[in-house]
Amino acid sequence: MKRQQTLAGTGTLLLFMLRRDRITVPVWMLSIILLVLATLASFESLYPTEEARQDMAATMLNPAAIALTGPGFYLEDYTIGAMISHQMIGMTGIATGLMSIILVIRHTRKEEETGRVELVRASVTGRHAHTTAALLLVLGVNVVLALLLALGMGGMGIDSVTWEGSFLFAASLASVGIVFASIAIVLAQLTEHARGATGLGVGILVAAYGLRAAGDIGNGSLSWLSPIGWAQQTSAYVDNMWSPLLLSAGLSVLLVAIAYPLSSRRDVGAGMVRPRRGRSEASKALTSPIGLAFRLQRTNLLVWSFAMLLIGMSYGSFIGEAENMMDAMGDALHNMLPETGNALFADSIAGMFMTVTAIIASIPALQTVLRLRTEEKEGRIDMLLSGAVSRTRLLGSYFILAFIYCVALMFMAGLGMGIAGSQSMNDSGYLPDLIIAGLNFVPALWVGIGLAAALIGWFPRAAASSWLITIYSFIAVYLGGILQLPEWMMRLSPFHFVPRLPADAFEWPPLLGLTAVALLLAIAGWSGFRQRDLNG
Repeated sequence: MKRQQTLAGTGTLLLFMLRRDRITVPVWMLSIILLVLATLASFESLYPTEEARQDMAATMLNPAAIALTGPGFYLEDYTIGAMISHQMIGMTGIATGLMSIILVIRHTRKEEETGRVELVRASVTGRHAHTTAALLLVLGVNVVLALLLALGMGGMGIDSVTWEGSFLFAASLASVGIVFASIAIVLAQLTEHARGATGLGVGILVAAYGLRAAGDIGNGSLSWLSPIGWAQQTSAYVDNMWSPLLLSAGLSVLLVAIAYPLSSRRDVGAGMVRPRRGRSEASKALTSPIGLAFRLQRTNLLVWSFAMLLIGMSYGSFIGEAENMMDAMGDALHNMLPETGNALFADSIAGMFMTVTAIIASIPALQTVLRLRTEEKEGRIDMLLSGAVSRTRLLGSYFILAFIYCVALMFMAGLGMGIAGSQSMNDSGYLPDLIIAGLNFVPALWVGIGLAAALIGWFPRAAASSWLITIYSFIAVYLGGILQLPEWMMRLSPFHFVPRLPADAFEWPPLLGLTAVALLLAIAGWSGFRQRDLNG
């Protein structure tokens, strides 16, 4: 009876969560499924023969490649199935883990922080109803995602992509999502703020990927300390070992068993770990809108800057293997590269890597400017605007911060790729070349920020739609050549107009044009923001 009371209202809350996430969840699932299926289809066209696949496997036998992808036992017989498991379980595992963390924190700690849980609990709702409903939601999302993904992969009719391997591949991804949902539910009990819980969850996710990478480079022992490592140890499409998933199931059950007692020992809205005391006096930087905007996003800015350095170094380590990659993949790789005349193949591959890196950098860049919309929805900018701060100054602060941040992100990406690329090529001249190549993409990032600003100004409820520019650009730039997209579709992405340095010659007109478009969009957003009602 007591258990029924603590879980009262779980079903109703679950339906309400599904209603709230009727767009978010399908977008997450569709993005992951399409990414895996598109990659699988591209592998089949890029590596049609066993010789081509084994040549590619030979290029992956280096520490940098293994750290970026997965353990070396997949490389012994590099079929299409082994290839997709080797290169995609880790990457998509990060996506499913991130999805699960965000969903759990959104429906637990975030609801407590806003005070909505206290209102709901005033009715006939048990103490553990929110926690249980959130866990059931994320569990269901991961299971449905796994089923759809397995059916999609198995139904493509590729010889080495068997049905058993497809279900194991999908179950491995789901296991990562479920483990990190369990981690997130514990963090929701420990921390007082959703931002802190999400940050810790993402930090643990990155650490798990790092442990997996370090273990695969070494003797493999550290890989067994990571849920992502367990997923890759299933050896889907090779040995098809289901037993590593028992570790994920066991850890998930243990974490959930820890979370429920913690939930009973704390007050609603509070965390088990008390937040540290703040300074007795505020910094002078907080007296200006741009200082406050930076302070709110300081951790995110620093983490992403460091991440871009690492991403650049990861890609840069492959530049020295460019000729081997060309021999392994043949003419098929040229479909993924823009026309670069007689440029060295290493320069062309560096340009492609930098393009993908710039698209990744658009994620934190958009987060920076969209934070203004978050502050507006939560009612905090009303207090700022009630004082001496004008709307122009407030909006301009977020624009300036986002514009400067784009420069910092691409500088770090170019620096990382230049350091690793110059070493892999034994050519110190690659360092300044790749730094300039990274900064070359800044105007394309500014266009994304300008679009977000225009939406915030005129259509605030559609501000999240600015993420479509990142998704579309990835599809058009990375997969456009393979999918044979028409030229007009490629030109819809701002990244299409940027010269691919160092393969291409530097050109001012496209960069100035992109900058002008970004400024026009930003001005349009400023005009709309000045006129519209807040919290609209």
